[in-house]
Amino acid sequence: MAHLVKISEAASMALHTMILLACRGVTMTSRDLAAILGGSENHLSKVLQRLARAGLLNSVRGPRGGFFLARPADEVSLLEVYEAIEGPLVPTGCLLDRPVCGGMCILGDLLSAVDGKAARYLKEKKLSDFADIFTEGNES
Repeated sequence: MAHLVKISEAASMALHTMILLACRGVTMTSRDLAAILGGSENHLSKVLQRLARAGLLNSVRGPRGGFFLARPADEVSLLEVYEAIEGPLVPTGCLLDRPVCGGMCILGDLLSAVDGKAARYLKEKKLSDFADIFTEGNES
């Protein structure tokens, strides 16, 4: 099924992981995070490394180690998390490699409207806005 808005699996894992860590407020291992999210631990480990390089996560090594937020949840926007994985959010241009519509897009301003709304949402929402999403026993 085609989707107008696409978010990569890596970006989705990053967003869900960061919100999960914000909700729990504890250090969690990549194994535990992957089990809750139902994803590959190997793929999640790569996502966690990128989030750590971006300064959004810290990690502790050892048997009681894991990952935790580097900053308070109310200071981290979803846009920061998204861009740590995907790079800067750029507006959608023409859907084709080379515009052929003579300067008038067949979709009108739909693409710019969707892009603008998505960017505003990601920028305005903080991890703390989702504090009740992942509570003990409610991980779906």
